[in-house]
This record gives sequence, structure tokens and C-alpha cells, in this order.
Amino acid sequence: MKQIIIVRRDLKMSKGKTAAQSCHACLGSYKKADKEKIQKWETNGQAKIVLRVDNLEELLEVQKSAILNNLPNCLVIDQGRTELPPSTITCLGIGPDEDLLIDKITKDLKLLN
Repeated sequence: MKQIIIVRRDLKMSKGKTAAQSCHACLGSYKKADKEKIQKWETNGQAKIVLRVDNLEELLEVQKSAILNNLPNCLVIDQGRTELPPSTITCLGIGPDEDLLIDKITKDLKLLN
């Protein structure tokens, strides 16, 4: 069981902004997950992995795959109060869910650095 957060690299958000947007993705996706899977994830360490994509198009493709595979997900849209224009899509949360299901759509993505 794990949860994945995927961040757009092209936005060049500060570390603080990236952390805040990742938290939104984490909680938003968590709220959409199946209760039994949440319990299993919480019991097994609450694994979270933060990955990156190069642009909005890549992020939306991953979200489309998550939807097609019935994975809980949350696309984060910034309100534009600090670094970004309003309605900027910043990141995507997926899961928590089974590793194999999530890996099926995220295996080729790189870790955020």
C-alpha cells in the first residue's frame, strides 16, 4: 500500500510551495480512498512517494490513467495567493491503494529532487 504525489517540474515552485501543494494532494486523494484501503495503508506505515512530471500534459495523462484504473486521485488547483496565477494545476495525489495498481501507471516516473 502506498500513496503517490506527482509534482509539475515546469512551475519551478519554491520548496515551501511544493510542500504545501503536495499536502493538498495527499489529503485530497486520501479523502477519496476506500476506508478498508486507508486502514490497511495506515497500519503499514503510510508510505508516500513524491514523483515528478515535466508539464501539465504529462500530469493530466497520469490522472486519466488513474481514473481509468479506478484509483482515488486528487488534482490540485492553486488559488493564486502567492507564487502562481489563479487556477494553476500544480500536482496530483493518487491513493492510498495497492502498490501493483499504482505502479502500473507511475512506474516510469522519476522521483522529485
